[in-house]
Amino acid sequence: MAEFVPVAKIDQLPPGKTMCVVVDGQRIALYNVEGTVYATDDTCSHAEASLSEGCLEGDVIECPRHGARFNVRTGQALSLPAWAPVATYPVKVEDGEIKVSLG
Repeated sequence: MAEFVPVAKIDQLPPGKTMCVVVDGQRIALYNVEGTVYATDDTCSHAEASLSEGCLEGDVIECPRHGARFNVRTGQALSLPAWAPVATYPVKVEDGEIKVSLG
């Protein structure tokens, strides 16, 4: 069974916002989409840019470097210049705490 690691409090991530956390040395982007939290790799699959610093619109994050767009639910690349998806991770919220599993 996958181990979930506490990474933040839910009140630190209001709906429509993003943040970056580090889990076992890996940068993970968190997104609050209408009260549901999703997690992906924080690094864009096209270039070394932090997705958590991008613009979140609904369930789509836009990379701040070259404008590639990704679905935060699935990790799927939605526009060029990115064509490869970003990894996604299971998330659960328990007792006001956001927890992520890397595997």
